[in-house]
Amino acid sequence: MTDKEKQAAKLPELVLPAGDLEKLHTAINFGADAVYAGGRNYSLRAYAGNLGRDDLQAGVNWAHQKGKRVYITVNIFAHNQDLRDMPSYLEELEQIGVDGLIISDPGVIRMAHRYAPDIPITISTQANVTNYESAAFYHELGAKRIVAARELSLEEIRAIKERVGIEIEVFVHGAMCMSYSGRCLLSSFMTGRSANQGACAHPCRYQYALVEEKRPGEYFPFHEDERGSYILNSRDLCLLEQIPRLAEAGVDAFKIEGRMKSPLYLATVARVYREALDAYGEGTFADTRKIDKWLSQLTAVATRPFTTGFLDGHDPSIQDPANQKNQNRAEFCGVVISYDDERGWLEVEQRANFGPGDPLWLLTPHSGSIPVPLEHLYNSDYEEIDRARHARQRVFIPMLQPVAPGSILYRLKGN
Repeated sequence: MTDKEKQAAKLPELVLPAGDLEKLHTAINFGADAVYAGGRNYSLRAYAGNLGRDDLQAGVNWAHQKGKRVYITVNIFAHNQDLRDMPSYLEELEQIGVDGLIISDPGVIRMAHRYAPDIPITISTQANVTNYESAAFYHELGAKRIVAARELSLEEIRAIKERVGIEIEVFVHGAMCMSYSGRCLLSSFMTGRSANQGACAHPCRYQYALVEEKRPGEYFPFHEDERGSYILNSRDLCLLEQIPRLAEAGVDAFKIEGRMKSPLYLATVARVYREALDAYGEGTFADTRKIDKWLSQLTAVATRPFTTGFLDGHDPSIQDPANQKNQNRAEFCGVVISYDDERGWLEVEQRANFGPGDPLWLLTPHSGSIPVPLEHLYNSDYEEIDRARHARQRVFIPMLQPVAPGSILYRLKGN
């Protein structure tokens, strides 16, 4: 085996979020090796849609047919009442045939060994593994992999890998929590919704002002503008340019955040990181034109500016107090359901109002983005209409070029 073939053979696994069955399909179609999803219980994304038993079984079966894996998050910090139905849930996950459990609570780890002994365990980032002794502790408990705490530097990750030998998964892209490894009490305190039970209200995204104790009612903004200040607001993580360093440090899996993001976000990020990983495996990653293109595509679906987080120590620009907005952000408009060869029409399920004259594009799994010169639009009765206005409306777009089902229709808001 040549050096290039060896490099390609040990590429880190690309793990994408799957907030529901549609997103599971999207992530895998656009390049994920594996997805992580939540069931209806015990997951830290209570509002992500998540998967009921039938959808989960269907998703696992479909993923396995594609040679892909499905990991299930059981990563709440459980209270006593949460444990009552845990045994039957874990037994069900083993029957379904999921490929791994992502757990943070030591008690749930014990129960997983008892009720789902054949499912490999990954230790969630919520468990705050920040050193090699903690990693060794979980390894001795039977964990196959840890998701490293986001606060770790590359050298710390490398040291854990060398000393313990456990598989290491690292978050490489997505939203950053202002609280230590995501363990936050603000939401519970301010809204009664516990982040550690999966119901975070994201108070770190609220506006804040300074109040001095002897001047009640006087609010002093941190920035002199009408919006207030976002002092807890972090930038989004993006480690695309660090792929070679992470791979060479022995990282086994790259994880993307975003179970509550749109299919457009998932498709874009999955495709970019798939291309970048494959380019690294082929020895062509260093092409600056490719990197610039990938970063431009990621920026188009980003909510906030990017940061490298703690990879090289603390990034001094990790916070985004000005709450900067992306004016040219791509907007998710619809999903391709099918292509009619006889008519030369795309069937699209609408997700945002669009119509003739809009600067539309299609993101496809294999051909990248292609323009859509939309001049005519038809409803399900084949009547011409001026806009697709209704939620999840099925419409038809004349298109001479066949397009794969699951492709994503979008437009750039700045256009």
